Amino acid sequence: MFGFADEKPNGVSPSISLDNEAGVDDTKAHPELNSDNRHLSANDVVSSPHITERKLVSKIDLRVIPFLCILYLMAFLDRVNIGNARSFGLTTDLNLGGVEYNTALTIFFVPYIVFEVPSNILLKKLSPRVWLMCQGFVNSYGGLLTTRFLLGVFESGMFPGCFYLIGMWYKRSEAQRRYSFFFSSTTLAGAFGGLLAAAIGKMGGSGTSPPIRGYHGWRWIFILEGLLTSLIGIAFFFCIPSFPEDATWLTPDERIFVKKRLQVDQGNSAKERKITLRDVGRVFTDYKIFLGGFMYFGMIVPAYGYAFFAPTILATYGYSAVQTQLHSVPPWACAFGFAMLIAFTSDKLKHRFLFTLIPISIAVCGFAILLAVHDNQKVQYAALFLVALGEYSAMPVIVCWFNMNLGGHHRRAVGSAWQVGFGNIGGIIATYTFLDKDKPRFTTGYAICLGFLLLSALSCCTYAAAVVWENRRRDMVAGMSGLTEEQKTELGDLSPHYRYLL
Repeated sequence: MFGFADEKPNGVSPSISLDNEAGVDDTKAHPELNSDNRHLSANDVVSSPHITERKLVSKIDLRVIPFLCILYLMAFLDRVNIGNARSFGLTTDLNLGGVEYNTALTIFFVPYIVFEVPSNILLKKLSPRVWLMCQGFVNSYGGLLTTRFLLGVFESGMFPGCFYLIGMWYKRSEAQRRYSFFFSSTTLAGAFGGLLAAAIGKMGGSGTSPPIRGYHGWRWIFILEGLLTSLIGIAFFFCIPSFPEDATWLTPDERIFVKKRLQVDQGNSAKERKITLRDVGRVFTDYKIFLGGFMYFGMIVPAYGYAFFAPTILATYGYSAVQTQLHSVPPWACAFGFAMLIAFTSDKLKHRFLFTLIPISIAVCGFAILLAVHDNQKVQYAALFLVALGEYSAMPVIVCWFNMNLGGHHRRAVGSAWQVGFGNIGGIIATYTFLDKDKPRFTTGYAICLGFLLLSALSCCTYAAAVVWENRRRDMVAGMSGLTEEQKTELGDLSPHYRYLL
């Protein structure tokens, strides 16, 4: 599925290699794996000779990735379709002036940020399907501010919860493609949302055609897309996967095999014990946690700036409402393809750092062109492609890199939610970067986005230096730790036997 399961040729019982992405022998990283289990074969833990690692990973792909992708596509679509609705008369009908539209965007992020960490802790307790399916009930648009606030409440656990869950199913060398495919649901949502808005917007009437049931196009966008999200949420209630230890669609031998292959790659998990406040506090004693937050924070401002205001920017080129939606589709579609190319290359080379800097540099070029060129719409439109390609291919690498370097359920649950929660503070900034008074050049908005991209690049460089230094330090002291297996599990990636991926 998706061309993901590439571990070994079909029909061959593969060995699970202990070579991790950082190029460090995992007999040091995980000494609990002694010479007797240094090369765990699929046949050692799976009773059926017809099941190979490749087949099992393909089975996991079919059960985990598609459902999460569709749910996140709909969640992101509901989040940003207000930008499409604006093109069809939202601000006019509601008499929004000044920064009232921007405030409506901002209020979404208040609960979205506040509930990120609690939602991931509850995710561990309640199981993914109970928490994530709540996103499907975001379909009320009766009052703009109220519904935007509720949207933030129900979507707060969606993104970090899904990233956390994916990280608990796949080895680090497999993760980037799955993360990018999931994250690229946002680009598909942008492309699909533009096409859908162009079609639905016509229900609001045009010329001599009266609006259907008296509703203007922006109302139909909210009603129909909210209804679609609700139906999908209900239908997917029984489809959202749980953790590998609890997956009823795997045989007992398959569950053992999945657990063993992840143990070889990432070390033991601490899922069996509940997360305590002490666990949460210990996560934040690690300075790398804060670097992970700033890496993502710097990307969120330009990413949401583009998602919310691309239709507004395109409208300044003189397009009609429908033309604006249609012109918003190609940059999103190209961003999806480029993100997958970056992901496959990153996994192939087992490297992350350069695959954050290259896309960020592309986005920087895009904003630089938008700042410098004002009278050539074709060049400006091409620059929007660069912005979308760079932003939406760098973000999944940043999140995957940080998440997969967090060892164990506890640190990953808290750390992933922290990164997304802190990063989304940038969403509040993004909502005020493109103001009506700055039309049509939006110089302030472009400059702000450019500055935050540079912040993200600097944070990525600092994080890369930190993990390289930490790996070298641990190489010198790993043999002297004297830790028990329980202590290694509790420490997660803080264990001196753990090696980070660059």
